[in-house]
This record gives sequence, structure tokens and C-alpha cells, in this order.
Amino acid sequence: MKKEFKRILIIQTAFLGDVILATPLVEKLHRHYPHAQIDFLVKKGNESLLNNNPILNEVLVFEKKDKLKKLAKIISKIRSNKYDLLINLHRFGSSGIISFLSGAKYKIGFDKNPFAFCYDKKITHQIGDNTHEVRRNLSLIEDITDSKPEKPRLYYSKEDEQKVQTLKGNPYLCMAPASVWFTKQFPEDQWVELINKINSKYKIYLLGGPGDSDLCNSIISKTENKKIESLAGKFSLLQSCALMKDAVLNYVNDSGPLHLASSVNANVCAIFCSTVPSFGFGPLSDFSRIVQMESELQCRPCNLHGYKACPQGHFKCAKDIRVEQLLKVLYEVES
Repeated sequence: MKKEFKRILIIQTAFLGDVILATPLVEKLHRHYPHAQIDFLVKKGNESLLNNNPILNEVLVFEKKDKLKKLAKIISKIRSNKYDLLINLHRFGSSGIISFLSGAKYKIGFDKNPFAFCYDKKITHQIGDNTHEVRRNLSLIEDITDSKPEKPRLYYSKEDEQKVQTLKGNPYLCMAPASVWFTKQFPEDQWVELINKINSKYKIYLLGGPGDSDLCNSIISKTENKKIESLAGKFSLLQSCALMKDAVLNYVNDSGPLHLASSVNANVCAIFCSTVPSFGFGPLSDFSRIVQMESELQCRPCNLHGYKACPQGHFKCAKDIRVEQLLKVLYEVES
């Protein structure tokens, strides 16, 4: 007999990309429980990703600064909402405490969480077997929904679309050259080499947050290409999605912009340096290609998230990627 859930909470308080890869649960739960009230808990800074989502009732925000005080506050809020179903996608302690003290009638999560003992159902989270993170997330609700695939989805507004509309007059490419982790980031001089070889019919937009402006400006100062503009820090995440949607191609690292592209089914070329696609965080757009070094490297992958510097000092996993590999993807999408 199918369970009835009137109030549902999804928890994902990790990084931007993790929140995007949790959105398929929102879509699927709504389809199976159309009258349920669905809320979503994120860490402060990621809440704007879920703006305009017509399915969500409320986006709750957990501020990790002054953690204990804020933890008590968000637990109190969650308890007062009296959830029938709580789904925790986050695998670390703070979200486990929230789940444990939530008062939710039925709790689901991954076995790696230190508070997994409180779940009514727990699923093994295994990285490295080529299972995509979306598939892992959906496995949590498979028995109360179905086993069909579902893609990430973000909702930009008409105002977001209008904000970037003037940039779409001619064919263009988007490039997001930065990453939080150095070893996930395609090197600056190789971005410059790629840009110098792009056909002059394309305008190139460099995307990123305010903290990426220096990198984007440095790339522009070194390139011979004059049809390039830095938009770092000038647009919101959803406005960036609206721009990426109609780009001929989006070049991204294994980082947040990769998942922004997936969320609007934008054409994407994802560059994997120290990390590997088998971790399960690859692109999901209809046209999506992965570029990585063509030979094997004993030290790759070195870490799930990447490092601030190459542990071996050579960074061959990035430097051995040829610009011609990236250009080939552009030729493919053009044909």
C-alpha cells in the first residue's frame, strides 16, 4: 500500500552542484505526490538556485556560521513544520543531527551519515562505480516513487531571461574557467590557447562569481581574441543558466557550472582534470561531452574533490589535455 505524505523535506546542505543534483527528487516526488507540500533545506548561499521553482513550498536556509546556535534554530523550525517524510542527501554530521531531531515520521538517507541509525530506510552510497549522483539520490525514493531516470532542473524567470537577452544577438560560447579546487581547474594558459583558436564568428563570455574576476581578466589580457568579455560577478546563477541555455557550447570544469548546464539542458563540454567521470558527477545534457587526458596516469584520480595544488607537483592530468580535444567538441556540435 502506497504511503501518504502531506509534508516532505529534502535536505542537501553541501555545495552548489550537489543542490542541483538533488532537484530530480523534487520533480519526481511532485509527480507521485502532487498534493504534498515539498520544502528544501540548503546552506546559506545556495538558496537562490531554487528561486522560481513552482513545485517548492519553502526553501529553508541553514547558516553554518555560528553553527550551534543556527543548528538549534533550524531544528526548531523543522520540528514545528511536522514533516511526514524527510530525505537527507547530505552525508555529514550536521544534517544527520537535523534529521535525528526533526520529528519527521519517516526518514530516509545514506548509510555514510554518522546519524544513519535514525533513518527508517538507509541506502549505500558508493562512489567510483560509474553510477551518477542523480541515480544515487533517486535510489533513496525508488520504493515510494519509481525507478525511471530524472534530470536536474532549475527555473530561471522571464526577468532573468531579459537580463541576458542582449548578449544573445550572435553565435556565442560560454566558458567557466574557475573552480574552488585548483586541481579541478583547466590551467589558465590552456584556456588562453583554446580562446586564441576559436573561430572569430563566435563571441566568448567568461562566466564566474565575483571572486573569479581576476582569473577571467587575466585570461582576457593574455589572449589575442578581441571578441571576449568577462561576465564574472555580473549575473546571478539563474541568469547565467539563461545565458548558457542558448550558447552554441559551454566549456566548463568538473565544477558547479557543469551542473548549471545540465539543469537547463545546455550544450556542454566538461573538462576533467584530477577527478574522473566514474565518480558520478558528469554532465547530463542531451549534447554533453567529456574531455580528459588520453593516457593513463597512476596518481589520477588523486581525490574526490580535488586539492589546492597537485600533490605530485606536475599537474599532468590537466596539462596533458590537448586544446585540439576541446576544439573537436565544438566542431562536433557545429556539424
